[in-house]
Amino acid sequence: MRLGTLQLQSLPPLSLYIHLPWCLKKCPYCDFNSHELKSTEQLQGKQQEYIQALVHDLEQSLELIWGRSIQTIFIGGGTPSLFEPELIDELLSLVRARVTLAADCEITLEANPGTFEKDRFTAFKSAGINRLSIGVQSFNDRHLSALGRVHNRTQAIEAIEEAASTFKTFNLDLMYALPGQSLEDFKEDLSTALSFDPPHLSIYHLTLEPNTYFAKYPPKDLPDEDTAFDMLDWIAQETAKQGLSRYEVSAFAKTSHRCQHNLNYWHFGDYLGIGAGAHSKLSFAHRIVRQVRIRDPQMYVSAARDGSQLAQHQEIKRKSLPFEFMLNALRLKDGFDINEYLERTGLPVSGIQKPIQEAIEKGFLTQKDSWLQPTTRGFDFLNDLTSLFLED
Repeated sequence: MRLGTLQLQSLPPLSLYIHLPWCLKKCPYCDFNSHELKSTEQLQGKQQEYIQALVHDLEQSLELIWGRSIQTIFIGGGTPSLFEPELIDELLSLVRARVTLAADCEITLEANPGTFEKDRFTAFKSAGINRLSIGVQSFNDRHLSALGRVHNRTQAIEAIEEAASTFKTFNLDLMYALPGQSLEDFKEDLSTALSFDPPHLSIYHLTLEPNTYFAKYPPKDLPDEDTAFDMLDWIAQETAKQGLSRYEVSAFAKTSHRCQHNLNYWHFGDYLGIGAGAHSKLSFAHRIVRQVRIRDPQMYVSAARDGSQLAQHQEIKRKSLPFEFMLNALRLKDGFDINEYLERTGLPVSGIQKPIQEAIEKGFLTQKDSWLQPTTRGFDFLNDLTSLFLED
């Protein structure tokens, strides 16, 4: 490996992200690399060859992570729960045969209620999944329809009940500021979610991402900004009553149930991403690189056979690292030790003292010794805070 300009004294923790790109229906707000199926039968012929492509991809990446153990695995999509549990079992077995997993490796699978069948979650647990993330988004059938979801309220509740009886740790995804959603509507959604006593809750403001249907045809009845802030205030109040602490911009968890995979992202850890459109961030002694896989699933499968699955492979510029690090670390509500900046970027802390001081003066950050923490104002204006660390 050629030398770069950084001086990393040690390598950060390493995670593995596996992308399964198919879904039953492309949601109008979704900007992930997901591809709609005409029928579930259409997936049957794709699953096995796609898993083989993932294995080829992993094998060709081993030289980049040689000797490092995997701390967490996240299987995302798309809708990974469309894959048969037996194939998820096979996939994880093939992964274990090629890399070392930490003894307490967190292994998450994303699941949607519309793909739920009785005992399916139990089968995923038997395959090695120890954390489930359920994409509920809402319990209101009218709002679910507006979001293009394939499940209804009843299916969501049944899926959560099954997950709660199967997994010690599971996550519920909710969205707020939905088309036609009032504050009372959202209060009912959140109350329903909290009634299941979830150990982890992720709550996202609906945003109109570029290159989505909603970006091209924006809903006309979105709640105004004041209503959205009222919803956010309600989230803070009600989650605290439930014993869920906010540890990241959009994440709330009970003690010992924080998502370790996502925490590795926010602490600027490393991750190898395999699968169509997957992203990687990998550190070496003197440089940090990013990779992106080919997005189209069929093209990815073909390319993985001969090792040409990368669409991009580039070194992160030294001058971009302060912003890249802070874009992640400042999402952490409790803050972080500034010495981690040196550990994870290989750059001296002195290089970011000026924007840190500016952030403190603006009331965005507090500093106690080496510990930096976003203020409430900093969290509310996170884009303004992180922009202070953009390269000149």
